Amino acid sequence: MSIAEEVNCLRRIPLFANIDTAKLKLLAFTSERLSFRSGDILFEQDEMGTCAYILLRGEAEVIVTGPGGPLAVATLGSNEIVGEIAILCDVPRTATVRASTDLEALCVPKDHFLQMVADFPQMGLEIMRSLAHRLEQTTARLREVLAAQAV
Repeated sequence: MSIAEEVNCLRRIPLFANIDTAKLKLLAFTSERLSFRSGDILFEQDEMGTCAYILLRGEAEVIVTGPGGPLAVATLGSNEIVGEIAILCDVPRTATVRASTDLEALCVPKDHFLQMVADFPQMGLEIMRSLAHRLEQTTARLREVLAAQAV
């Protein structure tokens, strides 16, 4: 995939939709492109995060390990971002992410990601929307699991 194709992928992500093309090219150029096979782990719950991942192709599963064992809480696809919570909040990863198909992703280094947020306040708003949506989905899934356990 060329830098131009990566920029087009980035542009489809609401977080980056209004970012100048030159900045997106720089982001694509400074990010590492990684390939994962189905079953590969992108990152593990509780490890410190050094980058966010932008999924270019394929799907990944978000897995949270709790007292009852691992629980898949979400499926992510192309043009989605994952791993940003750890670098935004400077906390350990909140979940494990595993490729559920062959997957290609951009690994965006923490310092570049944070600089983009500082340079483009609209990105901060999109991050808040994305995180609020994820929190709502995770809470709904948790309610389902708790309801099933109560039966």
